Amino acid sequence: MSLNFATHLKHPVFKVVSQYIEENNLEAYVIGGFVRDLILEKPSKDIDIVVVGDGTDLAQNAAKILKVKSVSVFKNYGTAHFKYKDLDIEFVGARKESYQSHSRKPETEKGTLKDDQNRRDFTINTLALDLRKEGFGNLIDPFGGLEDLEIGIIRTPLEPEITFSDDPLRMLRAIRFATRLDFKIEIRCLEAIKKQASRLEIISKERIADELNKIILTEKPSRGFKLLNSTDLLIQFFPEMIALQGVETIDGKSHKDNFIHTLEVLDNLSQNSDSLWLRWAAILHDIAKPPTKRFDSNSGWTFHGHEDLGARMVPKIFQKLKLPLDNKMKYVQKLVRLHLRPIALVKGSVTDSAVRRLLSEAGDDIEDLMLLCNADITSKNEFKVKKYKQNFELVSQKLKLVEEKDRIRNFQPPVSGDLIMKTFGIGPQAEIGIIKSQIKESILEGSISNNYDEAIQEMFRIGKDLGLIVKIMPESKK
Repeated sequence: MSLNFATHLKHPVFKVVSQYIEENNLEAYVIGGFVRDLILEKPSKDIDIVVVGDGTDLAQNAAKILKVKSVSVFKNYGTAHFKYKDLDIEFVGARKESYQSHSRKPETEKGTLKDDQNRRDFTINTLALDLRKEGFGNLIDPFGGLEDLEIGIIRTPLEPEITFSDDPLRMLRAIRFATRLDFKIEIRCLEAIKKQASRLEIISKERIADELNKIILTEKPSRGFKLLNSTDLLIQFFPEMIALQGVETIDGKSHKDNFIHTLEVLDNLSQNSDSLWLRWAAILHDIAKPPTKRFDSNSGWTFHGHEDLGARMVPKIFQKLKLPLDNKMKYVQKLVRLHLRPIALVKGSVTDSAVRRLLSEAGDDIEDLMLLCNADITSKNEFKVKKYKQNFELVSQKLKLVEEKDRIRNFQPPVSGDLIMKTFGIGPQAEIGIIKSQIKESILEGSISNNYDEAIQEMFRIGKDLGLIVKIMPESKK
């Protein structure tokens, strides 16, 4: 007896499609991710409908009945897409595929439902539900996808070497699904991925980055990175992260495995934030440790300046991986550069001056920086971790108090360049920058408060030291 999911197909889209194919003697099936997530009882708003025939024609007629005004048609691919209420619905004609070794773009021809299921990546994505009236809601499962869902395994419908060679992006998808669903990957698939790893060279960096970002956004992304590493995929596109691996020992002194440490930080952070770019900051925070690693007979292993070099490496890595070279990249770069600063406060004395400087540089990203740095506290010594966490809480409280008192976040000196020029009757020159810089320094050091009148008095003092004469007395704001 076949399983039936008709009670889960009450959405108007399914009823409309079923009625239309009945009247026009067609076959159509819901297939792939929607069916998989339905069985796993996970929410899904993406519906793929495969049609034995013309998918674009069915899409346009279904949209007309549902009163959907906008339908995107891609005739070259035989697909069409529209949005209806809370759903994204894609229609595609059932097809066979054949691949050339140099490309992941297949040659296609019309096919049956079975042909379409054969071409799919994993058994759990071959599951289909019948939309024909006589079998409405029946599960069609030729490859045992339902059982694979129950036991939690990622497996290909055809021979894995063929599946991955045809479209190497499927190797990354296998790891993404295994990470997201907490499934295992069948041993034959793992072996095939490792054997075919170099085939990623025919995949665009944009596609790779898209899959990588989806792995990073899973609940426990470290599992995905470990799979990427063990299958030799990670080294194909992210060798800088591979370089973090390993422990070196000299004179009985060792350093931690920075690859494992990075994954611990990433998982720690992921428990408190689902921000993709904050997670990227966790991935890259120690990326420059390999090139800055040095051994000192007295102090042991050092990584001096890895935060600054790491920040300089961020744009190159983003560019290579085709990640956005915009404010997102600058945000990651800033957090990498500053990630040691709160830790330094934890280790030393938490002075108002040090806190002001941190607030000034971090600006609105201070909370994210603190999340990153808190996640960076990793050690097998529970007492050491507890002590750091307690000290870190003191730093957080100090940040809050200083911010409330001094309003330093994103601050600019209260005195503008125009006011300096008017006051001393000078044009644009180096002294203006010197005065502004010294006023800012005085505020950060706490020798003056962050307000207009005290800044004016400091301006007079600095101007006098520079040999400038007051021409126009600025008005007080008291």
